[in-house]
Amino acid sequence: MYQLIKPLLFKFDPEKMHHLVISGLKKMNRIWGIKDLVKANFQLHDPRLERDIFGLKFKNPVGLAAGFDKNASSIEELAQFGFGFIEIGTVTPLPQPGNEKPRMFRLPADKAIINRMGFNNQGVDVIADRLSRVKRNGLIIGGNIGKNKSTSNENAVNDYTTCFDRLFDVVDYFVVNVSSPNTPNLRELQEKEPLKHILNTLQEHNRKHPVSKPILLKIAPDLTHLQLDDLVDIVQETKIAGVVATNTTVSRKNLFSDPYLTAQVGGLSGQPVKHRSTEIIRYLASKSNKSFVIIGVGGIHSPEDALEKLDAGASLIQLYTGFIYEGPSLIKRILTKYLKRVDLKYN
Repeated sequence: MYQLIKPLLFKFDPEKMHHLVISGLKKMNRIWGIKDLVKANFQLHDPRLERDIFGLKFKNPVGLAAGFDKNASSIEELAQFGFGFIEIGTVTPLPQPGNEKPRMFRLPADKAIINRMGFNNQGVDVIADRLSRVKRNGLIIGGNIGKNKSTSNENAVNDYTTCFDRLFDVVDYFVVNVSSPNTPNLRELQEKEPLKHILNTLQEHNRKHPVSKPILLKIAPDLTHLQLDDLVDIVQETKIAGVVATNTTVSRKNLFSDPYLTAQVGGLSGQPVKHRSTEIIRYLASKSNKSFVIIGVGGIHSPEDALEKLDAGASLIQLYTGFIYEGPSLIKRILTKYLKRVDLKYN
């Protein structure tokens, strides 16, 4: 069904269509029987899909990446499609509008998206309040946190701790985003010393609670092997739970879409990122001897793409661009393929 209506959806501005589709989902959910129909068609439940990761029980290993539900406004609607977890954000202390529009571009020939959203969100107070009222039904929720555009890198740690403290009681794990290419100079925080300062400070705040929350770091696919080596040291030294690999890329290699589209400033996601993301997952898993959790994201458009990430060393995976291009049935297709492989392994 989705593949039939996708050509119509793709005729319109992607950001406007995103909001229109979410609004439509909310309205449809008010119709009697729709929720049950969606669950019956898209969800797959099986104990063999469950994952116990950093002290949390995931119903299945397929999640929705940050950026899709920035303001935690649609968690219950999106969860009906069968996600095992949903990551909201990126959340900043103060609300901000993000960059000027248009700021999102589809590249259909590459099954990709370029965005330069710029951490547009309603601010941590609004989002924390909304999360406190979400009906979870066993769904794991992650909070992706960042800094406001107006905050200097020298003071960035204060923005991260503000978001951490405010969201602590309403999310299950945290992801520190220092890898978006759409906030000026943000990626400089991936350098060893500023990054260690942010992560160590967050861990100090974490230890103030009787039970701490897992903290992960979202990294760019554009890091060198030397930087990845430093990253392994940083994760192990700060004792955070793991890494989300990877964010969008600034690379524009081997694209087939219209030059007007490929020349747009912003982060590229989708199939062109797939191999680099998997390569980084495999490198980190090997270099660290699988001493921390890796959530794999980047270019997952098929069950085979998902299994490739898991085989490379990811414990969990996330969808974003693949969810847009392939539709919500992708989640169940991935889980079905995974179960078939489990059956083959043990039968």
